[in-house]
Amino acid sequence: MQSFTVKVLLHWAEAPLYWVGAFTAAWVSVWFVYRLLLGLRIWVLGNGQLISTKLGKWAVVTGATDGIGKAYARELARRGFALVLISRSQEKLDDVSKSLECLYNVETKTISVDFGSLDVYRTIESGLAGLEIGVLVNNVGISYYYPEFFLNIQHLESFINTMINVNISSVCQMTRLVLPGMVERSRGVVLNISSASGMYPIPLLTVYSATKAFVDFFSRGLHAEYKNRGIIVQSVLPFFVATKMTKIRKPTLDKPTPERYVAAELSTVGLQNQTNGYFPHAIMGWVTTALVPISVVIHLGMQMHKAQRARYLRRRKQH
Repeated sequence: MQSFTVKVLLHWAEAPLYWVGAFTAAWVSVWFVYRLLLGLRIWVLGNGQLISTKLGKWAVVTGATDGIGKAYARELARRGFALVLISRSQEKLDDVSKSLECLYNVETKTISVDFGSLDVYRTIESGLAGLEIGVLVNNVGISYYYPEFFLNIQHLESFINTMINVNISSVCQMTRLVLPGMVERSRGVVLNISSASGMYPIPLLTVYSATKAFVDFFSRGLHAEYKNRGIIVQSVLPFFVATKMTKIRKPTLDKPTPERYVAAELSTVGLQNQTNGYFPHAIMGWVTTALVPISVVIHLGMQMHKAQRARYLRRRKQH
């Protein structure tokens, strides 16, 4: 009797289970095809023509004399933008400015300020007055000199203030200065350079990681606020790029040159409001957020940076 009852139940359940399985398989297939087509749209076709002088005559780049910032300045100049270059060293600014004017025959302006201070924004506001700004690249940023435990950081109070001023306040204040003109014209792009370190907590780079998480959240929230006003605000989260900040000298497939990274990243504008900017980095981002538990990512980050810290301290002791 019990066997008969089980068979009856299985018979009645067979059809619903079949349709549940069929629906699940169909949904997974549709999702996979959608993701594949979306990936092709972003990483193969791209949206490279969006960033043009139709947005406005001028582009503004902070941290424009080295690494990713310099690469953005060069690429935007190649596309015909006049450039406002903002950084600390006037000598380096002059070098980049002359190079862009010579190579691309574009107009440039330079503003020399130290973003570690909060009293620089009147100077910047004066330098930007009257300019039709189509693109703002909030790139300026600083990191740790080497991975370190929070309480062991030298001059900790000054370190905290400076990192917040450079990595967080600069993004908010530059956006405050530039966004009103974009909203008035109903067009403009703000690219906020965060970091893959802002996707999850990174031990021994804790303050840096937290500031980059702020940039990511700020960017995505601002995009939601102003996308219906014709403004694109994009959070850019690169993994390692071969720059002076990362101390990577030899580029590889997963550690590209700044020029290669920027060319790829600009093709994602308008397609992703949060992007890793470069296909190998996008794969790394997907693996570390979708497949690997965050506890594992934090643990691996801790182990990697403890090893880097130990190597640095040994070298410093030897010298």
